[in-house]
Amino acid sequence: MNTNVEVLENSKVRLTVEVDKEIVSKALTKAYKDMKSKFNVPGFRKGKVPRHMIEKIYGEKVFYDDAANNIINETFDNAIKENNVDIVAKLKYGDIQVTEIDSNKCIYKAIITIKPKITLGEYKNIELEIEGVSISDEEVDEYIRQEATKNAREINVIDRAIMPQDKVTIDFEGFIDGISFEGGAGTDFGLVIGSKSFIPGFEDQLIGKNIGDDVEVNVSFPENYHVDTLKGKPALFKVKIKDIHMTELPEINDEFVADVSEFDTLEEYKEDIRKKLAEKKEINRKNALIEQTIQKAIENANFEIPEAMIEEEIERQADLFAQNMQKQGLNIDQYLEYTGLTKEEFKENFRPQAVNQISAQLVLEEIAQQEDFEITDEEFDKELERRAAQYRMDVAKFREILNDSYKDGIKKDLKFQKAVDLLKDSAKIIEK
Repeated sequence: MNTNVEVLENSKVRLTVEVDKEIVSKALTKAYKDMKSKFNVPGFRKGKVPRHMIEKIYGEKVFYDDAANNIINETFDNAIKENNVDIVAKLKYGDIQVTEIDSNKCIYKAIITIKPKITLGEYKNIELEIEGVSISDEEVDEYIRQEATKNAREINVIDRAIMPQDKVTIDFEGFIDGISFEGGAGTDFGLVIGSKSFIPGFEDQLIGKNIGDDVEVNVSFPENYHVDTLKGKPALFKVKIKDIHMTELPEINDEFVADVSEFDTLEEYKEDIRKKLAEKKEINRKNALIEQTIQKAIENANFEIPEAMIEEEIERQADLFAQNMQKQGLNIDQYLEYTGLTKEEFKENFRPQAVNQISAQLVLEEIAQQEDFEITDEEFDKELERRAAQYRMDVAKFREILNDSYKDGIKKDLKFQKAVDLLKDSAKIIEK
């Protein structure tokens, strides 16, 4: 097998592979064996027609296409490895073309997207402004308020009109030009006044109304409403007020603290909250530091991502999003209808995220290579133990089932982490 790699523009190469008579002969024999049962020739049982007879009737090239596919499947991966071609995007239909084939040889060419050339800029000692960790009294009070809300009780209101933050139960029916429309009616619908969960202006027009009132609410659907036929349309809703509830928060005192925590006094509770909020902020601060150092390293580097890489990452992220939607009982077609997006617009929304993901991957990989990071056996074994624990497997059994590709992936991930740690640890932090 002879191979040649020609460098093209835009991070592409043309790989030419020429195979000899021996490989072609084996491929033609396999093609004949795979296809012989499809030929009907008078005087022969199905599947028993000799190869030379089929070639005589249908032409000597009858098996060439299938033989070419066999040749590509058998030789392509080896040709890639021999030439150290780093493929970064799947080949599409038409990327591989057979340019010549007969009984003596086969030549095919493949257009392949490879990893782009990365020129790193400054990535050590990056200066960053990061907010210091401090917790205000207001943050502590807000946390306590949220805890109090979880322990609030609803009180039935019978002696006053609807006020903001009340929860009301209503029946409603919507009309456009005097005609009711699909999805515009509801019975025993719970609505928190001020939640902005309904059409703008709807909730405000219920304030001041009482149980038993019949209310006519005039609103207009937003121009960006998810149902095309309703966008910008004025509508009249006939609403029946059936019930009003108010939320009563518990008094914030030592008794409340004893009910919701392990502490006896409000001051002890506040101190614990302050500590937990500080720990959470510190984690967020470290994550922000990592994110910003990576972004700076990306900005300082010079490279151009091949479009094929971006498209593949967009597809991956879009598929992952669709899977998550499916878990929530919503298929992608329903989501597109709800948002008013086309499939192309939906996918294009993932482009910035895809570009950033690929950029980080390329830059961190190049840093790891520049720094010549090595992974020790101890580091590898520790990561293996961590992953085995994730799958609740014995480490020895987990190691047994791993192939070389997975092991290489572990080492690559560890090198990436070392690159991230280098960026983070060498950064010069200026606290705001």
